[in-house]
Amino acid sequence: MGLNIKPLADRVLVEPAAAETTTASGIIIPDTAKEKPQKGTVVAIGTGKKDEPLTVQVGDTVLYGKYSGSELKLEGNDYLIMRESDILAII
Repeated sequence: MGLNIKPLADRVLVEPAAAETTTASGIIIPDTAKEKPQKGTVVAIGTGKKDEPLTVQVGDTVLYGKYSGSELKLEGNDYLIMRESDILAII
């Protein structure tokens, strides 16, 4: 990926999955009605806190809370940076 960013401590950089554009029955969802995805791929991790190593690894697909993290744009792509504790599960 080649991103030049290193999250600090227990922070994790996540690339959100693309929002669904059609429903299971094939109905196209307009941009204004798309729900924010709550799933993404870990692209960078910090070093963890003293006595608390990180459990997620780069490449993991994770679920996170709807309002987790701070949005940022790097090299034209959207990312979320959040604490590992905001991540609910690895899938």
